[in-house]
Amino acid sequence: MNNKIVITGATGLIGTQLCRTLINRGDEVTVFTRNIESAKKILGDKFYYVKWNYKNPNEWARQLEDKDAVIHLAGANLFGKRWTAEYKKVILESRELNTRNLVSAIRSTKNRIKVFISSSAVGYYGSREDEILTEDSKLGHDFLAQVCDVWEKEAEKANEIGIRTAMLRQGIILSKDGGALTKFLTPFKYFIGGPLGNGKQWFPWIHIADLIEIYLFILDNAAISGAVNVVSSESVRMNEFAKTLGGVLNRPSIFKVPEFALRVLVGEAASTIVSSQRVIPKKLIDHGFKFKFENLEKALNDLLKTNS
Repeated sequence: MNNKIVITGATGLIGTQLCRTLINRGDEVTVFTRNIESAKKILGDKFYYVKWNYKNPNEWARQLEDKDAVIHLAGANLFGKRWTAEYKKVILESRELNTRNLVSAIRSTKNRIKVFISSSAVGYYGSREDEILTEDSKLGHDFLAQVCDVWEKEAEKANEIGIRTAMLRQGIILSKDGGALTKFLTPFKYFIGGPLGNGKQWFPWIHIADLIEIYLFILDNAAISGAVNVVSSESVRMNEFAKTLGGVLNRPSIFKVPEFALRVLVGEAASTIVSSQRVIPKKLIDHGFKFKFENLEKALNDLLKTNS
């Protein structure tokens, strides 16, 4: 495709795989990063690197000239620390201010990008029990919903200057290289695994391979814009997820972790961890995206076949 693409957050779980996939298909990738040497150790020498402090756009804005796309993944780790008032401020600002400054810098370019893709999360919807959630569903009311709302509104400002803009409301990413799945594995391997919360909540998941393909699909498909639900087309409840994971690992799934215990461990974030979101990837389905991993058991077997 030979697109010239800028990526922020390139050294994270999504970014590392996405960068390598883009390079392998022939795109030119510029990595905006806080630490160039560290990023090079993770990603290698096939990329262009630009020192990026989102608070100082004058230092990097000119690097956006003559690019075709920006994929914006950067933001403080949601579950990196307990949600103190101070860390919640970091979570919000790292998404609001960096997106605002990035879009503002794009606005200042003479030859603007064609597409701006920003990550978001299904946390936009809050906890909704059994309600079916499409891209048209209303905003939730908790802290993470507030963060996603602010995040997406800043990204939408790119659309206001004529740039196709998509916000990817990602579900829980299943990958053997990090994220939620690796945290589930330890208790299961010690025969004390089981569902979180009451187990009845919906668990919106996506295999990392499908997630990367969705980024490419949206990058290349000019008909897709706005919010996009990025989850598997198969909806499962937490009980089913835990049971299936236990089956793949040949371990029992009987030790529930109640919300109050999670709250002791992680604080306010516990309510987000056990939230229920029955999310449907309506826009992707309507535009003909084909999932490789629609079935949870197939997805887990693919990820864990060398780990079980």
